[in-house]
Amino acid sequence: MPENTEPQQQTRPGATGAMHPKPKDEMSDYTGSGLLQGRRALITGGDSGIGRAVAVAFAKEGADVSIAFLAEKEDAEHTASLVEAAGRRAVLIAGDLSEERNCRQAVQTTVAELGGLDILVNNIAYQNPVESLADITSEQWERTFRTNIHSYFWTTKAALPHLGPGSAIINTASINGLRGNKSLIDYSATKGAILAFSQSIAQAFVDKGIRVNVVAPGPVWTPLIPSTMPEEKVASFGDHVPMGRPADPDEIAPSYVFFASNRTSSYYTGEVLAPVGGETLPG
Repeated sequence: MPENTEPQQQTRPGATGAMHPKPKDEMSDYTGSGLLQGRRALITGGDSGIGRAVAVAFAKEGADVSIAFLAEKEDAEHTASLVEAAGRRAVLIAGDLSEERNCRQAVQTTVAELGGLDILVNNIAYQNPVESLADITSEQWERTFRTNIHSYFWTTKAALPHLGPGSAIINTASINGLRGNKSLIDYSATKGAILAFSQSIAQAFVDKGIRVNVVAPGPVWTPLIPSTMPEEKVASFGDHVPMGRPADPDEIAPSYVFFASNRTSSYYTGEVLAPVGGETLPG
């Protein structure tokens, strides 16, 4: 679990190496059991944070992994080295997935390099906290939606022809999509949209044998936090949940392994798994 976070700030999109304390995101104490042997996965936002931990966990379970990322080359290369150290192939794909053509290209490159696609993890996210609704510009609103939900639609649509019975799609939502957040209005709206999108395509794809599920974490210590929040909020990040701290990415990644593996979740589709540190919600 992370130590107390410290006041700090980074330029967007943030880098793991500059964080204090360093997040646990390498699954170093995780031992796989072949749950994803021979599978091929595409993870968007796989360079750091939750995406990195998921990439390494998948590799340790036997999957080859394609990692789509924006521009954080050093983080992406480190994640690739961790995947390769687990004995699996890693493919790096740089590009802004808020543009449809780059979503299509990420899928095409994955299929060409890995020989197919079995697991899609839509994980990229953009957030910019504000004090009030009046502070959200139309540009910010559109950027948030293009990154957080449009990319999920575009990437899923491009991946669909390559997915078949036994394939899995896992989308990253957030506790903020379940109960809202007054300083993350646009972000929360996209995370709620991810929930409805996922449950809808779960119904649409069930006859194809493709399962679609959602992981909706609470606070997680990733580069997104110091690169988007003011120092004082970074210092208290995660204090409000019953566990009194944010999660490390390593604590969230097993949820993705569970949904990716037919051995563990063959009867799950349209479900939401919410690792939120003890917070409970009505309904």
